Amino acid sequence: MEIKINKEIREYTESIFFGLSLRQFACAVFAVAAAVGCYFGLKPYIGADATSWVCIFGAAPFAALGFLRYNGMSAEQLAMAWLKSELFLPRKLAFQSLVERQMMKKKRRC
Repeated sequence: MEIKINKEIREYTESIFFGLSLRQFACAVFAVAAAVGCYFGLKPYIGADATSWVCIFGAAPFAALGFLRYNGMSAEQLAMAWLKSELFLPRKLAFQSLVERQMMKKKRRC
């Protein structure tokens, strides 16, 4: 008898429906809803061929939000990290050589 255990326990996700996690399933449903909405909303105006491309580009962001991860972060964690680093706690980072740093210390002492 063999029991499969993930090497990294934090990567475990419980599958809810069709082997997808709840987050992935919800984003897939939103992607399908966006594609269907685009199709029926735009088909009378721009035709079926162009509407199919709009559907693909309209559904892709929703699908990406559910399935893609960047540095182990989901889309909402990545958005919060970006907001924190760019808007809430922005810092200007400047390079100083060791000689410049020592000169600055000497100036402060005087």
